[in-house]
Formats: sequence, structure tokens, C-alpha cells
Amino acid sequence: MSKPVVLIAEELSPATVDALGPDFEIRQVDGTDRPALLSSLADADAILIRSATQVDAEAIAAAPKLKVVARAGVGLDNVDVKSATTAGVMVVNAPTSNIISAAELTIGHILSLARHIPAGHVSLSAGQWKRSSYTGTELYEKTVGIIGLGRIGALITARLQAFGMEVIAYDPYITAARAQQLGVQTVSLDELLERSDFVTIHMPRTPETLGMIGTEQLQKMKKTAYVVNVARGGLIDEQALHDALVAGEIAGAALDVFVQEPPQESPLIGLPNLIVTPHLGASTDDAQEKAGISVAKSVRLALAGELVPDAVNVAGGVIDPYVRPGIPLVEKLGQLFSGLAHGEHGGLTSLDVEVRGELVDYDVSVLKLAALKGVFTNVVSESVSYVNAPLLAEQRGVQVRLITEADSPEYRNVITLRGALADGTQVSVSGTLTGPKQTEKLVGIDGYDLEVPIAKHHIVMSYTDRPGIVAVYGQEFGEAGINIAGMQIARREAGGTALSVLTVDSPVPAEVLERVRQAIDAKVFVEIDITD
Repeated sequence: MSKPVVLIAEELSPATVDALGPDFEIRQVDGTDRPALLSSLADADAILIRSATQVDAEAIAAAPKLKVVARAGVGLDNVDVKSATTAGVMVVNAPTSNIISAAELTIGHILSLARHIPAGHVSLSAGQWKRSSYTGTELYEKTVGIIGLGRIGALITARLQAFGMEVIAYDPYITAARAQQLGVQTVSLDELLERSDFVTIHMPRTPETLGMIGTEQLQKMKKTAYVVNVARGGLIDEQALHDALVAGEIAGAALDVFVQEPPQESPLIGLPNLIVTPHLGASTDDAQEKAGISVAKSVRLALAGELVPDAVNVAGGVIDPYVRPGIPLVEKLGQLFSGLAHGEHGGLTSLDVEVRGELVDYDVSVLKLAALKGVFTNVVSESVSYVNAPLLAEQRGVQVRLITEADSPEYRNVITLRGALADGTQVSVSGTLTGPKQTEKLVGIDGYDLEVPIAKHHIVMSYTDRPGIVAVYGQEFGEAGINIAGMQIARREAGGTALSVLTVDSPVPAEVLERVRQAIDAKVFVEIDITD
């Protein structure tokens, strides 16, 4: 019997091949040679790649035997996950392989800013001896503000506490218990910016976080403060940062990531109070070796048909065909839930995944995983999979339950995510699949009944029910060029609180949202973008 074929498309460490073991036929190909890649994929059972090989829909179509794509690293920008999922191909990566490297690079940037290490090196290398020009500051007893207290943020916390620094953090999804466990005080973003001597950001790049540190935020910082970004390009508005550095509004900054990479003709490059590195967060021999070994183990598990801890597009185990269509629905419900829960109510403390109807006759445990994956998709910096989502919940002190009930009076099946926030606020969303096309529909928010097809862009708002409200927000959106594709209004009684759910064709600028919120005096006003 022939061995499964494992195709290695880029240079990986010898330890990666060793971790695969003797049970496979190992073949090599240059993943950047497109014809050679497509030809080699014809009888491949698995392919191991890094960042240069494009595994797109064409490549997947050329690989009828392919069972797993393994990316020896964190990102998956070069893998068409949707096409792989449609073809039944598992996609795995190494989500924790670089977290220590990224954390240590952050520490390196902070030390370099504090002690002017790069500038001192350049000066002395040029034959100059300017000790007085590079007087620095100690980290001891200074305050560092960490924006995003996930796994990397926690590693940075431990390391900077060893320097005798006070650590404060902003993370809307961290519980007080988790923060206390880390010895960190959680504060608002404004307070963090005002108090911190060093600010480091570790958030995912989403429509909500893009440019989250802009002119207004930089102006809140001390003139002696520094800001660091090794997470994602664009989290700090680059033009606003340039202006703040030139004007001396902050003392300095360090960037490892940029909106455009490489940053061609960026006005930031060359500023004397800016330190830059070319996206080195994962660039250590240790991280690369960890990534290779990790995905090699995942390939072994996948080809053996076993549970794969780092699968990003499928859950372990057998999923009944009747349950499978509910997975993407529940993921989207999780994102809707997070959008509604985001705010000043504190972190999520508990989540119930309630499944009602005929589905309860099947194993629906995957729906709990799908709910957690959706909830955390746009709120943590690391990649979220069906298997690591429960770990993310555990790290944040979130209690999760799966509740099943056969009785479902209105729909054949209905799934509800119901959660409690730190201040006692309750949030719930419900969804179902309807018709022969199994259309994904949102059928409830916080006890209000409605029926809205789930789309990419939604606006949810609640306000006091009174005449003319629809005309007000309709006019505001119309004048801003925002097309309302669908709308439903729900209420329990006339003159009480009404809930409007809109489907719009494009994201809405923040200033338009604020005008509408003020115009209707909204109690709740949330824009939610669904990530595929």
C-alpha cells in the first residue's frame, strides 16, 4: 500500500520532516513556481507551506486527493480557507508558535525607546561620541498600558512586571478575575492613554480597531510617552502618528508593522524619534522551528482522521449533515452577539448556547464551539479555531453551557446565544435556517422577535418608539449615500422601546453613525460587520 504524499512547498526546518516521521512519502516543490506547484498537487494528500506559496481556489481544484493544508506560521493570508472548506480540505496553522517571539520583540522595542539603543549605535558607528544626546529613562516604576490582554499581552505583562513596572490594560473582553490573576488593573482606553509612559497595542485588525489610535488618542498621551505596535498594521493611524512625532506631542514610537508592507515612501521612515523593524514579530529560528513541528504533528493527526487542535475551518470528530449547515449560522450569531455586547458593560462572564428543535436529536456540541469561535473572532488578536475557542473562553473566565430543548414552537430549529456581562447586563441573539435554500436569519435580539436575513453589514438601534424615527434615520443615511437593503422594526408596546435592525450595503462612516445616534436619541446603537 502506497504511503500518503506530503508536499513541502517551502524551506522548513529539518525538525519538521523529523516530526512527520516515516509514514509518508515526502516530496519537495518550489511553491512559487506555479506550474510546478499545480502539477505536484495532483496526487498530494497534504501540503506544508509558509508565506510565499499561494494555496488558492485554483490550487485546491488541482489537488483532488488533498486533505490538509498546513501553514507553518500564524497568518493565513495566502490560503483560500473558504475554497478549502468547500472542498473538504482541512486548514491548519501554528497559532501559538510566535507569541513568545512577538512578546520579546515588543520588550526589545520598549527598551530601545527608553534607552535610545538604535540611535546610539548609529551615532557611535559613525565615529561620534554623544553620550549626553542619548540620556534615557528607566522602566522601573513607570506605567505601561497594554491594549489587548490576550496571550501576547499576558506574556508582556509578566516580563514588564519583572522590571518593576505598573501594568494597566484596556480590553473590553477581559474579566476582572482574569485581570486580577495577571496582576493588572483594567481601565478605559482614555485613562490608559493619559496614565501610561509606554503604550503597546495587541489587538486584531478589524473595522472597529483600524485606526483606533488616531489624533485624538495621541493627544491624550503624555509628551514623554512612547507607543509601540508589533501587532497589525493600521491599528495606529500612520499620518496621525507622523504628525504627533513631528510636533513633539509624544516622545517617540516603535513600529514593526505597517499599512503597506514594505512601507514605500512613508513619511514616517527616517523620523529621529521613531524605531522601525521590517515585520520581525515571528522572525526567530525558535518560532519557525516551533511552527514547523506544530503543523507536522497536525498533518499526522489529520491524515489519521483524528482531532486536530489547530484546525481553523473544521471541528474534530464526525458532524452529522443535518447539523453542519448550522455551523456558519452560529458563527455569525456569535459575531452579532459580540457586536451587541461590546461597550461599557465589562467583559463577558457567561454564555449559554441554547439549541431548540429537531437538532437536539443529534450531537450538536460543535455548535457550542462555533458560537465561541464567532464570539471571539473579532475581539482577540490571535487566530480563532473551533478547538482553541474554548481555551480563549477559559482564559477570560467565561462560563459556557450548551442547553438543548426539543420544544420549538415557532421554528423547526432555533439557536440562541444568551450571555451575561460583568455589570449584570444580559444580551441574547437568536437565529435559524429557513426554506429549501437554508437561508440564515436573525430571529431575535434581547427578547424582541424579528426575522432578518443575516448579511455582511448590520446596524442595530433601540430608541423610544415615536412617530417619524424611520424618516429621520432614513434621511441621514440617504444623504450620506448609505443604501438600506433591508429593515425590520420590533416593539413590545406602542410608545415603549423599539428595536430597528437594518441591513446596509456598505460600512457606515463613524461621523454618520454618530449623527444618526444623536438624531434619534438611541439607547443602543451598534454597527456590526460580519467576517467570513
